[in-house]
Amino acid sequence: MTMTDTDRQTATPAMTLYGKMLTFSRLQLHTNDLSLIDAQLATTLSNKTSNIPVIIDSSVEQDLPALVEFLWSWGLQPIGAVTGILEEQARTQRLAIFPADGKRIERILPVKKPITQPAADSSAQATDSPNNTADALTTDSQASSASAATDSESWLPAEHITSMIYDQMLRSGQSLNHVGGDLILTNSINSGAEAITDNSLHVYGRAQGRLVAGATGDKDARIFCQVFNPSLVSVAGTYCLRDNIPQDIIDKSVQVRFVEGEGLVFTVMDGA
Repeated sequence: MTMTDTDRQTATPAMTLYGKMLTFSRLQLHTNDLSLIDAQLATTLSNKTSNIPVIIDSSVEQDLPALVEFLWSWGLQPIGAVTGILEEQARTQRLAIFPADGKRIERILPVKKPITQPAADSSAQATDSPNNTADALTTDSQASSASAATDSESWLPAEHITSMIYDQMLRSGQSLNHVGGDLILTNSINSGAEAITDNSLHVYGRAQGRLVAGATGDKDARIFCQVFNPSLVSVAGTYCLRDNIPQDIIDKSVQVRFVEGEGLVFTVMDGA
């Protein structure tokens, strides 16, 4: 059977969306005077052909189109701005919007879902009806009233919070990206592979390659590895290359977390 051009187009997906770690710099600005910025860039960059991707983080109002053109003239490539003062202009310019320090693009938290026994009182049934659920959770006092009207209730995780368990070895050239929960690998990560999550990363094997947790800025995210030997490790955007990782923790059971003012903190986990 011969395939037609239409059949081939149908069989071939129009696009593929996959995760890949990118390196970019955050440019923090405290003035909108381009001449002052120009002078400092002259002492910072050796040429105007660096082609460094940057996201703009400004504490003052900017003429964003003019600033973008100015940065391009210096060989910098503005790809977005952080949320805040420049967000509206960035959307108009079709630039990406990045979370501010310590924030995530989206954090779905557990919600309180009451598990109830049938109640004879119609008013209690009304409290538990879908139309009134949001109101019942608005304040502590209302929540207490709602709990009093039920025989039992407990906290359940929202259905959107999902940890991903990956049982296969992550081989060189492969990239595993998970959003919305912890990423748990029960096997090893080979050199040249990468595991990325916006929550915490757990590796119950030999962890090589690139390990990224808190990919969208969550500073509470952590990395746990049974055998720690990565080429790069990153938590909440702060990263450390293999050459800068303390040698005394290599191939040990290690926890990595971000501490404000200190950066990445590596702790050997004692299994005793």
